[in-house]
Amino acid sequence: MPDQFTPRNAPPLLVGQFRFVFADESWEWSAETAQIHGYPATEMRPSTALVMSHKHPADHAKIAATLAEIRRTHGPINTRHRIVDRQGRTHEIIVVGVQMRDELGNVVGNQGFFVDVSPTGHPLDQVDDAQRLITEAVAEIAEQRGVIEQCKGILMFVYRIDAERAFDLLRWRSQVTNTKLRGLAAQYLAEFTTLDGGKVMPTRLDCDRLLLTAHERIESQIAS
Repeated sequence: MPDQFTPRNAPPLLVGQFRFVFADESWEWSAETAQIHGYPATEMRPSTALVMSHKHPADHAKIAATLAEIRRTHGPINTRHRIVDRQGRTHEIIVVGVQMRDELGNVVGNQGFFVDVSPTGHPLDQVDDAQRLITEAVAEIAEQRGVIEQCKGILMFVYRIDAERAFDLLRWRSQVTNTKLRGLAAQYLAEFTTLDGGKVMPTRLDCDRLLLTAHERIESQIAS
């Protein structure tokens, strides 16, 4: 497992990386993840107890059950829930994770990122705009206004976030993977259309994996 996280280029308090190792229940948080939870901007190694202490009381049991299932199955962490930071402020976050493997291919943990999708400037319990976000996302896709706009529209729909958050997420993946924004968006779009496998919509897990790995296949796509 690499000793350090990828370079920190994400907008502050928006996207942060994490790792979770099953064997010893060890967590690693990037500086941004620490900030999302209300701590100074420095990498942290919190305990599971500390991680869980930040879960919103209404979501705590759900996340505890999810974590128990992940320990049992060694599956990926993928959820949307609320946390309460160190200052007592509530944030809505998306957790996007994939399985982490050792050099022999054995699943040893999870790695991915937290996305703070809390509505800016509005208490979380006063905002109910999911339908508006979905409507905007469908409009973005339908208008066919370019590959980046189409990719933003899909991210808005999948993660129920607004256009600004979707662009920040796409830009962050471009920065930390050192790939051009348009190329990453094009690769994501090309692969997203093949994800459904006959289903009405791809699963959230399919979309998470694609978001985390699309950059790996850009060169091979160009070469072919």
